[in-house]
Amino acid sequence: MKVCKFGGSSVADAAQMLKVLEIVRSDPRRRVVVVSAPGKRRKGDDKVTDLLISCAADALAGRDPAENVGRVVARYESIRADLGLDEALVEGVRAELLRRLAGPRDHEGAFFDAVKALGEEESARFCAAAFTARGLRSVYVDPREAGMLMSDEFGAAQLLPESYARIRAKLAPVPEVVVFPGFYGYTRSGRLATFSRGGSDITGAILAAALGADVYENFTDVDAVYPVDPRLCPEAVGGEGIREMTYAEMRELSYAGFAVFHEEAVLPAIRAKIPINIRNTNRPDEPGTMVLPTRSSVPGRVNGIASTGGFGALFVEKWLMNREVGYVAKLLGILASEGVSIECMPAGVDSVTVVFRDAQFPDDVRERVFARIDAELSPDRVSYTRGIAFLVAVGEGMRTTVGTCLHVVSALSKAGINLQMINQGSSELSIMFGIREEDLQPAVRALYAEFFGKENK
Repeated sequence: MKVCKFGGSSVADAAQMLKVLEIVRSDPRRRVVVVSAPGKRRKGDDKVTDLLISCAADALAGRDPAENVGRVVARYESIRADLGLDEALVEGVRAELLRRLAGPRDHEGAFFDAVKALGEEESARFCAAAFTARGLRSVYVDPREAGMLMSDEFGAAQLLPESYARIRAKLAPVPEVVVFPGFYGYTRSGRLATFSRGGSDITGAILAAALGADVYENFTDVDAVYPVDPRLCPEAVGGEGIREMTYAEMRELSYAGFAVFHEEAVLPAIRAKIPINIRNTNRPDEPGTMVLPTRSSVPGRVNGIASTGGFGALFVEKWLMNREVGYVAKLLGILASEGVSIECMPAGVDSVTVVFRDAQFPDDVRERVFARIDAELSPDRVSYTRGIAFLVAVGEGMRTTVGTCLHVVSALSKAGINLQMINQGSSELSIMFGIREEDLQPAVRALYAEFFGKENK
């Protein structure tokens, strides 16, 4: 049995919904379909979720939301008309949106959640109706009926553990194809609560885990996961994608800004050891990328290179630092008291560099931290450097191979790119290279050519 999740681009209009229908119809193992709200149809278009958020913001600010309500309704009317569905479906969208906008406002987060989740609910209702009208027996299932119990953290709710058994009991016996809205569930008190943005991936992973699916298929608008960020390296789009990666590789790549998944989004499927297949709605015959618990690997092979900017490095130096028990702990305590979350921490005998997101270290925080370091730690030197980016080479095949680091350094050197720092975790699954932010794009392109260019096929 397969659980399939279709993102916003896959249900953006009637033509896309029909592609979803054919994909589901083509494989009888596809028994559960999770959908997002309709996304952008073209460049410059609006996502339905963004329109719904604007509706809620208008209502809370005392503005008339009629214009944005009309835009939401028009999107669904366009889908309805092109699919030839009952007009009552669109009237239902209008009535339900107005009802939610007139609903309780005692909790702003709960109000926003109730309004913005309507996109997924109506997307699922329209898909179920379209499937059934075209001969595929389908049924819409509401998350409340399925037992999707959520915490009270509106906008970033968590699934309550007992939900898995409830979901399994509700969905497993259903003979039709289940069409299920992503992104939300209900609290014990009956209020709608959403996961964080992009939460339809979470819903799909939860259903896959609850039902013990053979695979969790996540359909999007790319053929496979690219080995580098195609925004920085356009030539990657025409190349071969990553065919297989492990959960651990995905975690390393996602952490460093790789456009795979947010690792938390697929955690339920990972814990249940369910393979994840990333595929393209527009090219469903492409095999996509499989994310697996384990895989066979080629020694020395780099599977992907993640890249991300926006970091800063706090450098603290003190002669004989290594002999002062608790020195680094005190430094980290100062940063923790200011709410600074650490990314990595390369160290020497008499110095330590603490790397974190630069956005966490505005000037007022930096001044307080520097003052406390001077007063409490008496360093010989303290400095802070902005504009650092990281490249992360990831691959299971790197664990037992000598020379991967040299390979990367050599490629960057040939491209005239200077390294700021190197850090490797004990897992030996990845190596992190710090560079100047302005060198990020040429560095990514150099490494793509070195590891994934045509001459390396």
